[in-house]
Amino acid sequence: WDEVKPSIIVIDSIQVMSSNAVESAPGSVSQVRETAAALIQKAKQSNTVLFIVGHVTKEGNLAGPRVLEHMIDTFLMLEGESDNRYRTLRSLKNRFGAVNELGIFAMTEKGLKDVANPSAIFLNRAAQATAGSVVMVVWEGTRPLLVEAQALVDQSSNSSPRRVVVGFEQNRLVMLLAVLHRHGGLQVADQDVFINAVGGIRVDETSSDLAVVLAVISSFRNKPLPQNLICFGEIGLSGEIRPVPNGQERLREAAKHGFAMAIVPQGNVSKQAIPDIQIKGVTSLTDAIALIDDLAS
Repeated sequence: WDEVKPSIIVIDSIQVMSSNAVESAPGSVSQVRETAAALIQKAKQSNTVLFIVGHVTKEGNLAGPRVLEHMIDTFLMLEGESDNRYRTLRSLKNRFGAVNELGIFAMTEKGLKDVANPSAIFLNRAAQATAGSVVMVVWEGTRPLLVEAQALVDQSSNSSPRRVVVGFEQNRLVMLLAVLHRHGGLQVADQDVFINAVGGIRVDETSSDLAVVLAVISSFRNKPLPQNLICFGEIGLSGEIRPVPNGQERLREAAKHGFAMAIVPQGNVSKQAIPDIQIKGVTSLTDAIALIDDLAS
């Protein structure tokens, strides 16, 4: 280290590093903790940029002692399925910047390549409108992202109907189904409900509530929603639809991709018209259901 004086060092991976000062096998909690501490201390003393690659558990958490996350300055998670050519890079900790940024890359023969227009890769929809599908606009970092939400509602053969969620939070789906029953008059207690965010992306923000509920209604009724429709909005326990941040940017992103109609919270309706898109503001779940009924008729 002192002889070469590198500007950047990459450790791949920290689980195979070992120190003679610790009498345990590489990958153990004590070895990971001690080797990481020694490397970080040396990097700070020599003003070297240090990248430490670590394994993750099946739950998506960093393998090894939790203290490792406190020792580093930035924690980046590279996610992706083996059958998907796209990878997402998400910042979970950053002492010197924002933690809500999301980078999307395509795996090519020459390595990872930045995807300039991420919304386009998540919008490879069927040629014809299908029930249970709707596009939502979520906010990732500093930019809007168009993602297709899919729902499948089917008669359950089990005494306890299943609630299967991919890309969303399961507890929030249970809450939304209860709100849909109480304030929307739609009972799905005897139905299996499957929800999926297309493209393998994980949606954490509550602006996806309205899209999830509309997709469930569409699948339950077996009535497709218009393909040129987008929606976003948070749903409260009393059935109200609340505005979300960056509403105008979300609508402009949708208009840029050719969507002609949007169902959004009334508080997100633009005071100035946005070209090529018709904006419908709603204040409650009842209003949203009535609106899609009018579209279907």
